[in-house]
Amino acid sequence: MLPPPQQSPPQPPSSWFRLFLPFAGGYFLSYLYRTVNAVVGPVLSNELSLGAAGLGLLTSAYFITFGLVQLPLGILLDRFGARRVEAALLLVAAAGAAIFARGDGIAMLAVGRGLIGLGVSACLMAAFKSFSQWFPAERQASLAGWIMTAGTLGALTASAPLDAVLRVLTWREVFFALAAITVCVTVWLWRCVPEKPQTARPPSFAQLAGGLRQIVGHRHFWRFASIAFAQVGGFMAVQSLWSSAWLMRVNGYPRSEAASYLAAMNGAMAAAYFLIGLLSVKLARRGIHTAHLLGGGLTLALLSLLAIVTQISDRHYFLWAAYGFCSSVGTLNYGVAAAGFPVELSGRVNTLLNLLSFAGAFSLQWGMGILIDALQAAGHSTAAAHTGAFVLLCAVQAASLGWFFFSSWQARKSG
Repeated sequence: MLPPPQQSPPQPPSSWFRLFLPFAGGYFLSYLYRTVNAVVGPVLSNELSLGAAGLGLLTSAYFITFGLVQLPLGILLDRFGARRVEAALLLVAAAGAAIFARGDGIAMLAVGRGLIGLGVSACLMAAFKSFSQWFPAERQASLAGWIMTAGTLGALTASAPLDAVLRVLTWREVFFALAAITVCVTVWLWRCVPEKPQTARPPSFAQLAGGLRQIVGHRHFWRFASIAFAQVGGFMAVQSLWSSAWLMRVNGYPRSEAASYLAAMNGAMAAAYFLIGLLSVKLARRGIHTAHLLGGGLTLALLSLLAIVTQISDRHYFLWAAYGFCSSVGTLNYGVAAAGFPVELSGRVNTLLNLLSFAGAFSLQWGMGILIDALQAAGHSTAAAHTGAFVLLCAVQAASLGWFFFSSWQARKSG
């Protein structure tokens, strides 16, 4: 038996741009930091002589710190509010970017990358928490689309535009600049985002921790858990590192051309998020609900990835754009899952899902690197090794989609 679903919260402040834009700026940076190694990675690999496993571990340090903080983050968001928590953590991200810029070995770079992951860990969840407090339930999918559009613009910036910047600046100068920009966004968010007035005494930490047990004890949550781990996490693993590795080592493109393919993928994602923000409410009124978009879009994303791996077509731009476009629906996972719980649990529901997403990203990204090195050591070509790793990812994602559809069918059957 599920707890009572969310009730519509009070109307937002008169200018919702005061609330939305600072969070959009934070999530822009979060996604830029997440995907920056897709372009910077080959430079680091050459400079530090990193293998696939080493580069995978370095890049995924962002994901492991990001994921580990999600459980306490949900409690902190529900206890102290989105504005305070995100502003404090963004300063950690700025420090991490500065450390990364000064890194002279894999250990220091991993520490910097890990601090960046910790520092931007609240950017999306804080936005979702604030939106759930200020906006009614029927607006959540639309707002998710808009905030993800901002994030994808960050990913788009970390593709061809970043490659152009690296022809003028060193990667160290780029990260020093990102540290300064992060501090500016922190000040902007702290000064502009409104605080939600407390209507009752805040719950204790013991009560907040008890809410976690309430969430994980319901089948409704676990219906979306596999999607978070395999689909959302798997896409992050590909987008932030292995997409460029595939394009350069399997298709044989130079870095600049691989960056243009990443720009096509990320641009398609931005278009998809824009459409989600624009059309989701209208589609729901016509009977096409968020859960339908989630299942259908992720199925098409898996088919697109399979087409890339099997190379059934030489229309690579189209396939990578289709993969990015269809994968964008993964963000709807948060809203659909959280809508089945009371609004006061929304921060913890979303951060639990985010924990699974980033656990998936870390595990799959590093695991693919280990498998690539192992296959090459066994005598397989670079292209064959990368193909093997991507086939494994497709198998994991197919299994998780099977569970999602089966558990959704069970939920409909029982009630």
